[in-house]
Amino acid sequence: MTRLPAFDAAAACEQLAAATAAAIRDLGRRGAVVAVSGGVDSGVVAGLCCRGLGAKRVLCLRLPERDAGSATSDLGLEVAQALGAETVEEPITAALEALGCYRRRDEAIRRVFPDYEPDWRHKLVRSPPSGGVIVFSLVVERPDGTTETRRMPPEPYRELLAATNMKQRVRKLHEYTWADRLGYAVVGTPNLLEYDQGFFVKGGDGLADVKPIARLYKGQVYELARELGLPEA
Repeated sequence: MTRLPAFDAAAACEQLAAATAAAIRDLGRRGAVVAVSGGVDSGVVAGLCCRGLGAKRVLCLRLPERDAGSATSDLGLEVAQALGAETVEEPITAALEALGCYRRRDEAIRRVFPDYEPDWRHKLVRSPPSGGVIVFSLVVERPDGTTETRRMPPEPYRELLAATNMKQRVRKLHEYTWADRLGYAVVGTPNLLEYDQGFFVKGGDGLADVKPIARLYKGQVYELARELGLPEA
């Protein structure tokens, strides 16, 4: 097994912050918009932008919607406050409802579970890695606490994916609207595995002007989070 070279988080922090700031200036932009989800990737990207540009030139945009609740926005606020960056909350539930995101999602789920109700908890799961065919299944939790898993055929799977991908694309619309308004660049948050494997939404979280952590593994991102002093949550 090939061992990765030792990762110097302090040096990487300075290099990435400087390179990110330089890339933004090369674009003719004067600051950065980062959509902070409360996760470590977006927190690190916001931290790198603050270190390279100064916190006053970074907008941490919080974009909650009803499925995620307020927890992600609260964590994003905590990150912004720790960094000293400006932050704005733009709830996107109304936009998603108008676009039919939740309705389309529920219709896709009912093709597998006809008795499904919108307040039931649900999640999409994939078969364990085996080198064989990947199978996706849908898990629902009924009000009595019982759960059931059923294999998801390709067509409802695609319908569900298309509906939920609206969330990423609506968020990106807000990011670029704020970026245009402020003369800022949109800074993306995919890490190396997401970027390399295409594990992002086209026109959604995969769309950005600069992607500072696209060459970093998740473990390295966590090291940068510690180096930047991000909140433990």
